[in-house]
Amino acid sequence: VGFLDRQRTLALLERFYDQSSQMLRSLLRNPRQWPLIEFEEIDLPEFWGDMDNQKHIYEDFDKVLLEMNTLLSEKHVSKTQSKLLENPEDQHKHDEQRKSAPTLNPPEEQRGTTAEQGPHRISAEEQEQGKEPSAEQELYREPETEQETLTESTLEQGSSRESIIEKGPHRVSVSERGSRTYSIIEQGPRKQSSLEQGSWRGSIAESGSRRESITEQEQRRGSTPGQGPHRVSASEYRSHRESTIEEPLQKSEQKPDGETTPEEQQVIDLTSQSRNGSISRESSKSGEVTPSEYIEERSWEQTHEEVFVSTELQAEVPTPSSRDLSETANVEVPKDKSCEPKSQTIEGKSWSGEFLTCNWKKKYVKFEDEEQAELIYGCSRFAALHSIIRNIQSYKEVKGRTAFNGVSFNLLQFVQLLETFVGEDSPLSVTEMLVSFFKGGYVETKEEKMSALEQVRQNAFQAHRELLLEALFQEWDSDGSGFLDLKEVDELLYAYKKGMEKESMKKAKLHIQFPKPHPSHEVRLSSKQFQKYIQLVVSELRGNEDQVLENVVEFLMTTLERNRTESLRNCARRKWLHRIQHAAETSGVSLEPVYTETFKALTQDAEAHGNKKISAHISLLEENLLLPDRGNVLLRNVACTLDDAPFVLNRVLYRDMKGISFTVVDEGVPIHVPQVQYHGNIFFWNHSRNENDHNGSFLALPLQDAHMRIFGVMAVDTLRDPREINIFLPHEIRFYQGVANVFSTAYHYVHSREHILHIVMTGIGWLYDYTPGITSITTYFIEPSPDQDSDYVLRKMMVTGQLGLTEIHKNPPTVLRKSCIFRDFLFKCTDSAQVVLASACGETHIVIPLRERTGKALGVLDFNIGRSRMLLYQEFKDLQKMMKVIQAACYEILGELSGETKKKYVLEIEHVGEVQRAGIIFFRIMLRELQESLQLLNSMDFVSLLLYDHKPLTEPNYPQDSMSLELEANIKLVQDILRGVILFFHPELEFSGDFKNWDKCKFHVNRYLVKSICAFDPTASHVVVNLQLIDEYIRDHSRTEVWKFGNIVIEHLYHWIHICSALMHLKKKLNSAIIPPLPSKSDNYMYAKMPGESSQGK
Repeated sequence: VGFLDRQRTLALLERFYDQSSQMLRSLLRNPRQWPLIEFEEIDLPEFWGDMDNQKHIYEDFDKVLLEMNTLLSEKHVSKTQSKLLENPEDQHKHDEQRKSAPTLNPPEEQRGTTAEQGPHRISAEEQEQGKEPSAEQELYREPETEQETLTESTLEQGSSRESIIEKGPHRVSVSERGSRTYSIIEQGPRKQSSLEQGSWRGSIAESGSRRESITEQEQRRGSTPGQGPHRVSASEYRSHRESTIEEPLQKSEQKPDGETTPEEQQVIDLTSQSRNGSISRESSKSGEVTPSEYIEERSWEQTHEEVFVSTELQAEVPTPSSRDLSETANVEVPKDKSCEPKSQTIEGKSWSGEFLTCNWKKKYVKFEDEEQAELIYGCSRFAALHSIIRNIQSYKEVKGRTAFNGVSFNLLQFVQLLETFVGEDSPLSVTEMLVSFFKGGYVETKEEKMSALEQVRQNAFQAHRELLLEALFQEWDSDGSGFLDLKEVDELLYAYKKGMEKESMKKAKLHIQFPKPHPSHEVRLSSKQFQKYIQLVVSELRGNEDQVLENVVEFLMTTLERNRTESLRNCARRKWLHRIQHAAETSGVSLEPVYTETFKALTQDAEAHGNKKISAHISLLEENLLLPDRGNVLLRNVACTLDDAPFVLNRVLYRDMKGISFTVVDEGVPIHVPQVQYHGNIFFWNHSRNENDHNGSFLALPLQDAHMRIFGVMAVDTLRDPREINIFLPHEIRFYQGVANVFSTAYHYVHSREHILHIVMTGIGWLYDYTPGITSITTYFIEPSPDQDSDYVLRKMMVTGQLGLTEIHKNPPTVLRKSCIFRDFLFKCTDSAQVVLASACGETHIVIPLRERTGKALGVLDFNIGRSRMLLYQEFKDLQKMMKVIQAACYEILGELSGETKKKYVLEIEHVGEVQRAGIIFFRIMLRELQESLQLLNSMDFVSLLLYDHKPLTEPNYPQDSMSLELEANIKLVQDILRGVILFFHPELEFSGDFKNWDKCKFHVNRYLVKSICAFDPTASHVVVNLQLIDEYIRDHSRTEVWKFGNIVIEHLYHWIHICSALMHLKKKLNSAIIPPLPSKSDNYMYAKMPGESSQGK
């Protein structure tokens, strides 16, 4: 049917994940965590207060990373000490210290301090079994540096990369090594694998037996995997944080003989376990085992032990002896066949040389409106609408995106979800097993299949009727005004079947709320309102709904009388109107192209269809702050035609001046003055013109937003036309109304993107003080592609560096799909509207979509976290909080500007204006979520904090241990956070001596305090607090300290204090701090840093 159930898909992923081995789960992503689930599917207290590191997307990520960093740091310290001991005197002192210390066994000394750490320590008995290095080992050993281990290049670069811990100087190609692998360090007699498997492998660290248990392998150290059947990706083992190491590891340093890093040990463990699994799957005599039988007959532990076994081991290769290997080492290595030129054919077809990674979606992913358009083209009943439908399809904003609905996946989204789950480090066999598992596990009942088919039919019919009704609306609205008169629509509808269905059609008006009547007493229907009305009318008529709709559309289409001239004029005007909207969508958040195309549409239509020479200007309403005695608002001319710029541009019209513009603003209707010289209330901007030359017509049209509120005036006149009398005809006035309507839509489209950028910058400012692991954040917006062959492009709007400074581009660079071969994860994210985790050039990227209200992506945020495999769990959770709030703010902004939702004013500061309000929404939504989450907490969670009211009794001269110091720090953290909260509601306590006495201060922590927190507006005019004193209590407590403390209430209150503080700082800097930081006309780019973030602790 074209889609799969989302909840069933996630349930299967959870089952696959739970039944996987521990080793495999370390490579997979947890399907119960974001980004595989949505923010809305996480409970608020868990989302804002859960600090369980086990819920990371990678199991035990923080623990493994901490152990790895500790081992690397200790090794670096030991190497630094060895360099300092090169001095003979220092060496003598060091020898004396070593004599006093217990001696290590020789094998332990060779392995160094690193091998003694952690759970992988080698016992003395195992070391005694070790043999001296063989000739092959000495031949293939090469000094290896830690830097090579830590910063291996990735597979995405397409270049040959070394193994993470490769010892040999000669790299054996994949095609040559086939199934031949051998151990570099042999600790026992070489064993030959079974002949039935047709391949020979030496064990990694054989001790006289062919296999070892997984537990024994995890405890062994010192062996090094050579050219095994499968090399795990380096990005799996790059999960260290370079910032935790005091100094970079120098490439010239060599590791002691036999020493193994934690990253190497992980590779050893992975490869050891994989090689101890079965080499190939056995097939039954009757054929290949079905997936369901395969799962039932074999345990999942056995199945996942086979994950790392490469299919290349199936080829039969003669077994070389140890002597053959030593002789081969002295012989010249033959030429690598993988370096030879190969035929440029893929699956037997010649390759054009282009990397089009997402071309498969054009073949398999179908878009319903395109299919329905093709069906309409083949129907002769609607031949008159074919040209209009073609224009609608060609004028479609952005093609190629799929909407995320949270209920089902299409093919593109399903593939992306599985890619996110499997990750880049898992071998191909894991993907094959997952596919086999889904084939046997995804089962639908007959009722579910029928329901899915019915849903597909409904979706197809919905797309079909939307196309027909939109084309009918445009055919009817021949002047491009953007609306139809309800009275005119009813007159034609009631004539259907000679009036026999008139009474049934009237019932449809009971189920629809029409817009308010226009001041001229007419009810105007927009395109969406017209479609909804016709569908309600059809639902009241008898018969099959699909057929009835087509009959009604055919009747209305044939009833309309349109001559050839009107049709051509309609086509030209539609093209000009589309260019205005297209200019907004491709402007890079700038209104200048919108103004340009608007005036082009006006002048071209006047010349082509009115034979006039016109002038035009656009004026927008502003609050009158400088001269309020001349009126509360003013009209500022923000754009005009080129010839009038010296006289009109940036001029201001006040209410006490001549003119009809304020009458248009107050009444909301166009005003046409046929002859301005006889009107007497027209203001002329060009004072150099003689009064005798004031001949012409003047038309003023209101600019209205989606809520029908006036925000400006568009004026057109014919004063430059040489003819003495040249009035505007009715069809011209209707078209100019359409121009004003489309300009309003384009204007708010640009401002919605501007507000979203403002919100994103505010969120980035909040996040950067909490997540030092993020290297950079790049913000992209989607725009229609200028090429017909491509669907859309990305515009790089701004880039935030590691210091939190954001570079904003005036002319954002364009990113094409064809030129983005190795960063196609950006387009994967926008295609599917899902989160993508990927790596490029050795760096890990978390690419998160910004979604429209329809579920389609409007942009992406690319988080670069450097060479780390993933962020720590605390940073990962804070990233989720930031993105959830940004997405909620985007939905709110887009809903308000489109008219779908009404504006919400929660905080007092939000009434200051539209531009400033956009920068406040982020903190307001975060504050409300925290307040709702606090209300859901148990009262005992707050009472438990009062237990932190005493310090342990210790003798004055007795040194404190680490536990007592930690307890003392926790007590100080709890008391300081609670004192900071209390000061918001009892600022008078700062002058009281009892405030520092915790036994008296803690009585303010009660149920009334929680109620006050949940209803608090930090921007209210009556709120006066000492922010400096509050900051003194919380500035010494870092984000990491609060996270490690692990109390859900303290976590909530910590965020609450910082958000309230940030909002109060914004209120003080209202006029300068929260204006959208967009470049001016003369700038190519600018740098900006949003306020409020510096008040937060790091």
